[in-house]
Amino acid sequence: MTQPPSQQPPQGGSGTPQEPPSGSPRRPVTPPPPSAPPAPPAQPPAPGAPAYGYPAAPGPYGQQPPAAGTPGYGYPQAPGPYGPPQPGPYAEQPQPGPYGQQPGPYGSPQPGPYGQQPGPYGSPQPGPYGQQAAGAYGQPQSGPNGQQGYPGYPAPPGPPPLAPSPSSGRGFFRGRTGVIVAAAVAVVVVAAVGVGFAVSGDDPGGKPVAQESSDGKDKSGPTASPSGDGNDEGRDTDDDLNAGRKAGEAKILWMKDNDLKLPRDGATVRGPWVVGDTLVKAAYRGISGYSLDTGDEKWTVGFDTDICAGSVNATADGKVVLGLLDGTGDRADCAEIQQVDLTTGKAGWKKTIQPNGIWDLLTDIGLAISGDTVTVGRSGGTNAFRVSDGKELFGSTTDKCKPVAYAGGPKLIAAVNCTTDDPENPQQQIQQLDPATGKARWTYQPERGWEVDRVYSVDPLVVALTNEKKKSWGVLALKDDGTLRSTLKGDASDKFAPDCGGTLQIFGKTLDNCAGVAADADTFYMATQATSTTDRTNTVVAFDLDSGKTKWKSAAPAGRLMQPMRMDGANLVVRLEATYEAGGAIASVAPTGGAPKILLQHPASTALTEESIFGGKFIWLDGRSIIVADRLTEANNRGDDRETAMIAFGE
Repeated sequence: MTQPPSQQPPQGGSGTPQEPPSGSPRRPVTPPPPSAPPAPPAQPPAPGAPAYGYPAAPGPYGQQPPAAGTPGYGYPQAPGPYGPPQPGPYAEQPQPGPYGQQPGPYGSPQPGPYGQQPGPYGSPQPGPYGQQAAGAYGQPQSGPNGQQGYPGYPAPPGPPPLAPSPSSGRGFFRGRTGVIVAAAVAVVVVAAVGVGFAVSGDDPGGKPVAQESSDGKDKSGPTASPSGDGNDEGRDTDDDLNAGRKAGEAKILWMKDNDLKLPRDGATVRGPWVVGDTLVKAAYRGISGYSLDTGDEKWTVGFDTDICAGSVNATADGKVVLGLLDGTGDRADCAEIQQVDLTTGKAGWKKTIQPNGIWDLLTDIGLAISGDTVTVGRSGGTNAFRVSDGKELFGSTTDKCKPVAYAGGPKLIAAVNCTTDDPENPQQQIQQLDPATGKARWTYQPERGWEVDRVYSVDPLVVALTNEKKKSWGVLALKDDGTLRSTLKGDASDKFAPDCGGTLQIFGKTLDNCAGVAADADTFYMATQATSTTDRTNTVVAFDLDSGKTKWKSAAPAGRLMQPMRMDGANLVVRLEATYEAGGAIASVAPTGGAPKILLQHPASTALTEESIFGGKFIWLDGRSIIVADRLTEANNRGDDRETAMIAFGE
């Protein structure tokens, strides 16, 4: 479709954005070469015996170790569909769109929640702990962590070519060294996932349509009080965390280890949410509040079944809603929702979601909070409840076009799927809804074939779209009345990688969980992927939301990766990844761009501890930098390793 100059899609290569799974194992840190010749290698194990202590059978994440002679540490075995760029904007191998019949850009293959639905007996069911069959960390992919990437593809009418996953793929941070190696063997990690701007003459053609904590000592099984990681003792009392701190470096204020007994696939961490002086996070079968000042556990609420979903936002008065499995068996559904008051640490109302017909499969759901409303999105039906008292506000409609996923915050934004005669050529819409009634305030309809992928910002509204058939992806900005503001245009050489999590979601899509992006009234910010596996550096790109053009680029310091966190007035707050030689850091970039200015430098003595945290969710608050693991493993079960769950830095 020919577009007017103001609606030309982003410029660049072709492909489909992909998102590394939350907490994906990172490329191990390579220590400096030894000054003396290495000791002779140890005797190899007897034929048929497991090497280095790893099981010969499939590893804990369900993957076989690589065959002899194949590359390790998660690098691709061969170019394959994610290999070197091919000539022409659409020359890459077909990549599935997030809502189509093939894998979406942020995770493992997913049936399209917005397309034809599988029969009642053919859909994948979660395991006993809510993990999906694809493994705890999804299918091999890469992100902003520096793995080899490939260029992006054309963007739909609107968005600039960016590439996803919160927060790092989750991010830019690597996992604990020992765990990384095991995961690399077991999961056969990650091919790159950069996304670049693409050249396309196609335009989606968008148009407006009018409890107090107990001692928590006994945590040997599911019946124990799951306080998240409430090890109030943390490290040994004689372990001085700041012993190696140098002048100018921040202090470690506190550190918490994971002491949960988890299933072998581990557990996803929901949150964190900050309410007053309390940081709250949920994992496995409990939600806990911790003091921001000391890291001490203040309260915990335990559940009988696994947590399977969580709202990204809390209400203004500090309430969240979690999804819980309705049983402990292999075929349990994510069909219960539980309100929790984060200010008091008390559980509130609880509801069971009733399926809207046989096609409403509740294997997973997406929760979003806007005002006093929580929406429960999935492909087969939706519901909305008042957070304060649990009253149902609205549900599924019989209309041809129905909301299937939501983004919350100051506005309630819905991805809407319309019934068509061809499920492989979908028709979707973007709507702003009244949170109290579910009525649309406005509707924006992209050209047929384009699907809503993620909502990077609700206010201003910035949305990523994909077109599976055209192998295209892009980003658009909409005005307050739902009309097109701009489509973002980036350089062909730039590949982007926002972190939008890697939890496998088949029927319940979460739209608003992306990290590594930020926006103010006039500008949208996103980081590029690392330039290469050896040159681990990148840039943050600022886009003018009125024109869609690049305003400026800010380069990370040499050998560092940088990612947007949030706005602080007119300045952009970014974080720098830790390296083998240096700790991470919090920095700011001026409204006009330029080099990042360090606000808080984490100590080099804890760089490896920082790197060990799986994934990472990052908080910058009142001069304190806090890292929260977004996935916990079963390492604590074995008692042979300590897994850092949270760490806080400050002056």
